[in-house]
Amino acid sequence: MRFWDSSALVPLFIEETGTDAVTALSNQDAGVAAWWGTLVECAATLSRIGRQGQLSREEEFRVRQRFLRFASAWLEIEPSGELRSGAVELAGIHPLRAADALQLSAARLWVEGNPNGREFVCLDRRLREAALREGFRVLPDA
Repeated sequence: MRFWDSSALVPLFIEETGTDAVTALSNQDAGVAAWWGTLVECAATLSRIGRQGQLSREEEFRVRQRFLRFASAWLEIEPSGELRSGAVELAGIHPLRAADALQLSAARLWVEGNPNGREFVCLDRRLREAALREGFRVLPDA
């Protein structure tokens, strides 16, 4: 099982840069761990892509349904005071946006504070760098 950021999950459902790499990882993965807010982040991204006309309404509906089925099976890291405190700490250490600090804090909770050797799947450059500095193995390999 690996921790997956929303930046790596969306390309599983919409063809874009990184799709081949994350699809290969997904095919190898026994399961997905994700932050509670990832569902909202991904749904908002899919809606934005639809509004931009990159998907027809029917395609957007099919993609959204596939995504929701996929999300129903992942291990979700729930919101908590510990997650929020960790995100505040991480935002002070790394140049992260709020949602990215929450993502990384959720990943740290998932590994119970010991990220060494644990895998974090992400395509966002800043979040990848922060996860590396925190001790995660970041995939896909750059």
